[in-house]
Amino acid sequence: MKPGLAFIASLALALMASTAIAQTKETLTIDLPNDVATLDPHLQWNTDSYTVYRNIFDNLLTRDSGGKIVPQIATEWTYENDTTITFKIRADVTFQDGSKLTAEDVAFSINRIIDPALKSPQLSQFDQIATAEVVDPTTVKVTTKSPYPALLAQLVKLSIVPKAYVEKVGDQDFNLHPVGSGPYKMADWKKGIQTELEAYDNYWRGEPPFEKVVFRAVPDVSTRIADLKTGKADLIRDVPPDQASTIESDSTKLLTGETERVGYLYLNAEAGPTKDVRVRQAIAYAIDKQGLVDALLEGYGKPINVVGAEPIFGYTEAVEGYPYDPQKAAELVKAAGAEGATVEFLTSPSYPRALVEAIQQMVNEVGLNVTISSSDQATFLKRRQGDAENAGGMAFGAWSCACQDADGIIFPLFRSGSIWAKYKNEKYDALVDQARAILDEGKRKELYTQAYEVLREDVPGLGLYQVYALYGAAKNLQWTPSANEAMFVMDMSWQH
Repeated sequence: MKPGLAFIASLALALMASTAIAQTKETLTIDLPNDVATLDPHLQWNTDSYTVYRNIFDNLLTRDSGGKIVPQIATEWTYENDTTITFKIRADVTFQDGSKLTAEDVAFSINRIIDPALKSPQLSQFDQIATAEVVDPTTVKVTTKSPYPALLAQLVKLSIVPKAYVEKVGDQDFNLHPVGSGPYKMADWKKGIQTELEAYDNYWRGEPPFEKVVFRAVPDVSTRIADLKTGKADLIRDVPPDQASTIESDSTKLLTGETERVGYLYLNAEAGPTKDVRVRQAIAYAIDKQGLVDALLEGYGKPINVVGAEPIFGYTEAVEGYPYDPQKAAELVKAAGAEGATVEFLTSPSYPRALVEAIQQMVNEVGLNVTISSSDQATFLKRRQGDAENAGGMAFGAWSCACQDADGIIFPLFRSGSIWAKYKNEKYDALVDQARAILDEGKRKELYTQAYEVLREDVPGLGLYQVYALYGAAKNLQWTPSANEAMFVMDMSWQH
């Protein structure tokens, strides 16, 4: 090859390489453990779904990096009295179909999620709201059934949907083809594989940092890590603690932070062997929480005595947990006549298999026969939220309300009537009902302490540990994880 041609060829290769790099930089690729269960923000609120649709929609309120509740679609709010609050709405926001966002859309979004006909799993976190009314195009008045101290904390999670579009296409089509006012609009949803988003050019907060964002469903953690190491993914969620040390390299880094999320064990108090409180208490005694944290979480977690962690209002250290006492557990199993009884343990790839198997072994060792039933996350949620008879005897969960209030944790999980609760105790119901209806913080804390005492006795669920979130990221990706684990792409950027 002539020198001139060689130079031209090498130049062409260099240009192709730089173009490939540029194309890569225009797309952010994120590996998640599961595909989204829904893209309708008023339906499932599981982590993988929320991670994706939170970037399609704006919320009424949000939290800043310090955890303070701050404006988003609402610019300000005023309490008229203990049960009435007025929100002023931004006038410069459009949905991704070009229509203007107004107070009509905000009121519709609130009234939609509290409509029992929608059957939203989030209903219990918003059902203290009685009505949302339009005052004028930029003003919405929200009335609660009683004073509701957690209202603003819950509204941090309320995504605003376009009234006209939802009413036109219907709920099912809206889930398949969502339209929001957020920084990214849906380009394609290949179910079970990936969700592709593209930047919304007219986003009111400014230009999104990436032209495209691809969220891929990668259940196998070793594949997620390999994707990160080879550059196929720029960010991965749910790095197992025992593999955290392998993430740090010249091209990748580990990101971590304490969260409000709690790892907990649900116990079915209405069906099967676990209907007997002695069996539930036996399971509580059978589990070595500190051992789980030390051996399987590599210290990336903290044992807890209740279903709650320090970042939430209402958390208490006054309620004693169950000590690890396998002998006491075995005695309770025997007293209940449950030796050898089969207890179905529901799980999905969203949860650490080694942790689930460790719990299985601990409980088996005290005389029960725990069988693991693993399914995809959507099926897991359907069973977990369904009838008690088909909801398994046990299930691992990692719960966060992103509201930092006990009302968003133990109310939906254990209040009778909730789709999550397989438990009923009138005393407990009265305590949590009262706690969500008074504004006095001191009295609320007292009520939650009493409620946690009832849960300790009845054990419809068992707090295991406070979750520390672990992410793997490309070295040049700038992002700081938050306590509520929100993966807002607008907060991310490439480091130059």
